[in-house]
Amino acid sequence: MRKTLTKLSSNFLLLMVAAVQLFPLYWMLTFSLKDNKEIFGGNTLGLPQVWQWDNYTSVLSQSRIGFYLLNSLIITALTIMFTVFLSAMATYAIVRLKWMMSKIVYFIFLIGLMLSMHAVLLPLFVNLKPLHNTYWSLVLPYTAFAMPMAILVMVGSLEGLPKEMEEAAFIDGAGIYMIFFRIILPLLRPIMATVAILTFLNSWNEMMLAVTFVSNDNYKTITVGVLDMVGKYSTKWGLIGAGLVVATIPTLLVYIFLSNNVQKSFTAGAVKG
Repeated sequence: MRKTLTKLSSNFLLLMVAAVQLFPLYWMLTFSLKDNKEIFGGNTLGLPQVWQWDNYTSVLSQSRIGFYLLNSLIITALTIMFTVFLSAMATYAIVRLKWMMSKIVYFIFLIGLMLSMHAVLLPLFVNLKPLHNTYWSLVLPYTAFAMPMAILVMVGSLEGLPKEMEEAAFIDGAGIYMIFFRIILPLLRPIMATVAILTFLNSWNEMMLAVTFVSNDNYKTITVGVLDMVGKYSTKWGLIGAGLVVATIPTLLVYIFLSNNVQKSFTAGAVKG
């Protein structure tokens, strides 16, 4: 009887947590299918009385949301590529190569975990001014902020891998670069996938730097594009809701198809061996 009550209590608690987590998605979806009259008329949380599917048609046909999606994909893809590759190189140098400054360099990277974007926004704005309104004005800071966590995760993973294959390759005459590309990268592939997922989630949803560094419509990301849908004198909030749903779909797809890697990302590197 006690086991049954414990199981029921656990299931109830999990259902409550799931409801809390899923409620914003429900609210955003129903919000996107209403007009201003219904949104401000008291039906904020309920299902739409009149389903405004035209909101999605208008967003996709009358706005540049497709172009903003493409910009976000380009920026996110470049960020993932640079973050994964540079972090893997730095991790290999810190863990496997024996040199005096390895621990200090690792510590410097870890300091990056304690820095927030708000603290360095002004220096970044000044130093990256020549790159404003380009993809690189976002790719470079996104990569810099993503690398500390990526290196932390990769170091824990690489330290738990045996050195025998590398030593055998050295004996056979392989150099550092051949060992890195032929042995280390394949061994780090699972953790690199985890880093890529985390980098995608952070870069895709980032808004502060995108608003600050990009004002040209040709380089705006999806988050800034949705923000621009707010009118000066009037705003169709249902259209903004539809834009938010469209912007959220890639994130949901990544999580649905790669949920196992997302879950492992929270414990990757915590256990060695």
